[in-house]
Amino acid sequence: MSDAAGATGPRTPGPGGPDTVDWDLAVTTAERLVRPGPAVTRDEARAVVADLHRHAVAAQRHVRDVTGLHAPAGGASGVAVIDRPGWVRANAAGFRTLLEPLAEVLKEKRGGRTSALAQAVGPRVTAVETGALLAFLSGKVLGQYELFPPWGGDADPGAAPAGRLLLVAPNVVQAERDMGVDPRDFRLWVCVHEETHRVQFGAVPWLRTHLVGEVRALVEATDVDPAVLLRRLRTAAGAVGDALRAGPEAAPDGGTSLLEAVQSPRQREVLDRITALMSLLEGHADVVMDAVGPAVIPSVAQIRERFQRRREGSGRLDVALRRLLGLDAKMRQYRDGARFVEGVVARVGMDGFNTVWTSPETLPTRAELADPAAWVARTGPRRIGA
Repeated sequence: MSDAAGATGPRTPGPGGPDTVDWDLAVTTAERLVRPGPAVTRDEARAVVADLHRHAVAAQRHVRDVTGLHAPAGGASGVAVIDRPGWVRANAAGFRTLLEPLAEVLKEKRGGRTSALAQAVGPRVTAVETGALLAFLSGKVLGQYELFPPWGGDADPGAAPAGRLLLVAPNVVQAERDMGVDPRDFRLWVCVHEETHRVQFGAVPWLRTHLVGEVRALVEATDVDPAVLLRRLRTAAGAVGDALRAGPEAAPDGGTSLLEAVQSPRQREVLDRITALMSLLEGHADVVMDAVGPAVIPSVAQIRERFQRRREGSGRLDVALRRLLGLDAKMRQYRDGARFVEGVVARVGMDGFNTVWTSPETLPTRAELADPAAWVARTGPRRIGA
């Protein structure tokens, strides 16, 4: 169940020299580990692809009506309906676009001190780890906005994107079957969420550059002292054990993710800002997809209730992996961000909420996510017509 537009194959190394990850090996590893999607006939596959393309275009009007934000129209050519291996290839290319320039920062911090063995073995070890992670996530993601399109020559990763909406057809079909929801309603609902992300970055030109800058700041805050890294890796090993020992009954906010375990204090400051931004983006998209309402998506309330249960994970191993990889934190981003958006909109309306897109200074802090009134008091939006 794929669309040729979604295929993004391995690429030659960028201008910065040898990759820190062997991306060809990462993709090959992931494709070997990817689990097959649900069984569908050829006619069913064609119908799903056509449905998702149609709903993605229809979602543009619904998102514009709810948000009041205007972005250049995407059209059918800006949508790629792909399968799980297609998602792996697209994301490997996107990660490479983002990470390879940042790898140069770490290289400079090390003063170029890297052994020949590390240069030969390191990229392959990292590739296997990356491939395993991509394979796991390829069965979880329903769709995404391609924030970092594949590198093309000397393109600036911070420049305005020309990304697509990626819709992972087998995962959408699997989810709607598992939850027993109306396929037409669920497919449009998913498209509205992803279209909201496209509009966020299309209508707010500085947003992508700001996010890339924050990721760069996170890398620059990395402590490359071997002794310090060793201590943090030992902490991370403890986090692995905690995640595997904690069962599904553990508190969803409990435990330490692998990322949290290896952070330096400076990195935590930057990560707090990135977390607040991602919570805003995900919460905003969740609010919009529900605000479209039953007039457009009749079973929206049922979908939200069943989808929320699905997000919580299922078996012990799945819950442990989610906690270890920080996917529990991702779920908190949806929840905390949605509460912030709803709280602001209740006070100043959607037009007042859109003040958040004015500049990096009007983005909420992590503390303000839990206190929408504090954000309103600081930024000063007023309900139009109040």
